[in-house]
Amino acid sequence: MICTTIQNRTFEEILEILDRPDIGMAEIRLDRCPMDNEQIEELFSGSDVPLVATCRVSDEMTPAEAESKLITAVRSGAAYVDVEIEAPAMMAKRIRREAHECGTTLIRSYHDFEGTDSLMALEAICEKCRHLGGEIVKIVPTARKSQEADRVLQLYNSSAPGTLVAFSMGEDGRYTRLDCLKKGAPFTYAALSEEEAAAPGQWPYKEMNKAVWGEWLPIGYSSDPEKNPPIIKMPCSKSFAQRAIVAAALSEGTSVLKGYSSCGDNESALSLARELGAEITVDGRTITIKGTGGKEFSGKTIHTGESGFLTRMMIPILSKICTEEVLVTGEKTLLRRPLKGSVRMMETFGVSLQSDGPAPEMIPLHIKGHLSPRPDAVISGKDGSQLVSGLLAALPLCEEDTVLRLTDPKSIPYIYITIDVLKQFGIRIESEMEGGEDFMETQDWSLCEAITFHIKGNQKYKAADIDLEADWSSAAPFLVAGAVFGKVEIEGLDTKSLQADLSILDILAQAGASLCQIDESGNIRAQRAPLCSFDVDASNCPDLFPVISVLAAFCQGRSQIGGVGRLAGKESDRAKAILEMLTKMGVRAFIKGDNLIIDGMSLAQRCLLGKLLKGGAYSSSHDHRMVMALKVASIGADGPIIIDDEECVEKSFPDFHDVFSVATGK
Repeated sequence: MICTTIQNRTFEEILEILDRPDIGMAEIRLDRCPMDNEQIEELFSGSDVPLVATCRVSDEMTPAEAESKLITAVRSGAAYVDVEIEAPAMMAKRIRREAHECGTTLIRSYHDFEGTDSLMALEAICEKCRHLGGEIVKIVPTARKSQEADRVLQLYNSSAPGTLVAFSMGEDGRYTRLDCLKKGAPFTYAALSEEEAAAPGQWPYKEMNKAVWGEWLPIGYSSDPEKNPPIIKMPCSKSFAQRAIVAAALSEGTSVLKGYSSCGDNESALSLARELGAEITVDGRTITIKGTGGKEFSGKTIHTGESGFLTRMMIPILSKICTEEVLVTGEKTLLRRPLKGSVRMMETFGVSLQSDGPAPEMIPLHIKGHLSPRPDAVISGKDGSQLVSGLLAALPLCEEDTVLRLTDPKSIPYIYITIDVLKQFGIRIESEMEGGEDFMETQDWSLCEAITFHIKGNQKYKAADIDLEADWSSAAPFLVAGAVFGKVEIEGLDTKSLQADLSILDILAQAGASLCQIDESGNIRAQRAPLCSFDVDASNCPDLFPVISVLAAFCQGRSQIGGVGRLAGKESDRAKAILEMLTKMGVRAFIKGDNLIIDGMSLAQRCLLGKLLKGGAYSSSHDHRMVMALKVASIGADGPIIIDDEECVEKSFPDFHDVFSVATGK
C-alpha cells in the first residue's frame, strides 16, 4: 500500500486530492496544513480513504496543540495516528488511550536526520516503540551509504509481518522506500510531487504507483475522478426467503413477500410450497402466497431440489402434517450430502428416518411416524442448526407444549432468523441462552453452551406481509474484493440483520479493511487498506469460509479461521476444497485441529515479489461458494483462473457473474 504524504495544503485542497482515484491512502501532516479542529473533524470523518494523522511537536507546534489536533482526528475516524517516541509521555499516553477506545491503529515512530545507528541500537528502538504501545513501529533514519540502508531493512528479520515500516531517508536509501514493501511493510510513504517531498529521497506517488502496480487499475476506480464506483445490489437472503415461503405456505390467509429474487434454492422452496397445496403468484420481485392453513398433506413424495436447508427444515414439518409415510427426494450435490444427526434427533420426537441413499442419513429419505411434543426434550446441536429450525417450525403445530433444550448449539444466528421469521407469521417461541462466565459477560454467541426453547402448542400460522432482506452471504465476495483490490459499494444491506454472514464486516474490520456506511443512502462501501492477519471463529458462519480464506491470502501474516468441522456437510467437502485451492495457488495453508491456518502477504508484496496467486484450471467442487471465492481470487492471479462449473452459482445467486463483472470490471 502506498501512503501519500499531504502537507502545506488547505482544507479544500486536501479534499480535492483525496478524491483522486489513484490516492489509496494518505498521511495528513496536521503540523503543516492550516486547519482548525472543526475542519480536521470534517476531514477525518468524511473521507473513505484510510488516513494517517501526524502532527510533529516543534517550535511552531506546542505539545498541547499537537495533542488537540491528533485527538480530534482520532475521535473523528482516523485509521492511524502517528506519535513520535520523543513526544511528551503524558501526551502520548492520552493519545494512546483515545486510539484504543476509537479503534485507531497507533504508530510509534522514530526519525534520525543525521545518520543510521547500529542494528542493535535500531532493534532496541523498535522494542521501545512497541513498549510504548506502537501497534505499528516506524523507523526512518538517514542513510549516508547503501550499507546503512541495508541495515535498516534487516529489522524486518526480527519483526512480525505487518507491524514494521522501516526505510531510509536520503538518496542512498531511496530504494528502501520500495523494498520495504517487499519485506512486509504494511505501507510505504510517497510525496504528492518531487517538489513536495516530506524528507530527502521520498518518491513522488505517481512514480511509486507505477513501480508497485504497473498499469494495473484497482477495481471500482476510474481515471475519471468524478466517476464513482458502480453501486451494486444483492439478491434477497435465501435464508429469509426459504423460511418465509414455508411459513406462508403453512399460514391461514394470503401473504405477500417483497424483495424476492430467484435462485435455485428459492425456486425449490416455491415448488415445495405448491406441492403442499399453497397457491403462488410471482410478479417481479413480489410473491403472493395463499397458504394451506397447515392442513394435512397426503402426498407420498416431496422434492427439495438441491437445498440442504429446505430438506432438513421440512423433515420435522412433514412428520407433523403428513397423514402417512412420505419420501423426500433431491438432486445434484444434495444426493451426496449426509444429514448428520437427523436420525437421532427425530427419534427423540417419535419419528424414524430410513434412507434409500448410498449411506445412512442421505436422501432419498423415508419419514415414518408422527411428530410428538415433549416436555423435556434434549438434543445436540453439534451437527448444525437446520434441523433445529425445522423443529421450531413444526412443534408449535402440536397439541401439547414442548420444552426443548439444545446443547452444543452451532450456527446460532440461523436459529434466531427462524424464530424471527416465525414471529412475523404469528408463531411465538421463547428462548434462554446459557453459558459460562465469559458468555455472560460478552454475550458472544460462540461461547453459548446451550439454549432452552419454550414452545407453546396449538399455535397457528397467520398470513403476513414482509420485506425480504438483502443477502450478506452474497455480499461477502464483493466486500472482500473491494477491501483487497480497490473499491466496492453495495446498496440495500441491513447492518442490524440477524444473518450470520453479517460477520463479514467484523472480519474485514479485524483485518484492517476500510469500511464505511454512506449516511445519505445507507450503502456499504469497502476499499483498499493495509490488511493484517486475523483470527476468527467461523463456526456460526460457515458460508464465509471460502471467501475469507482468499482474504487471508492477501493479509500480512498468519491468519487462523476456526470452525473447519462445520464444513464437511456443505455442497462440497469445503475444508478439503479450500485447502486444495489455496495450495494450488501457491498459498501456504494447513489444517490444525478445527482451524484453517493461512500464511498471507499483502497485494503489494505479491506484486513486487512476483507471487501473485497462480492462475490455471480450478475445480469448484460444484459448490457455489467456492466459485465466488475463486472469482475474487482471480483478480489477484498471475493469469486467468478457469473454473470447471461456474453455473452452480445459480443455486443462490444466478446473476453473480454479471454483477461481479459490473462491480470489478473483470
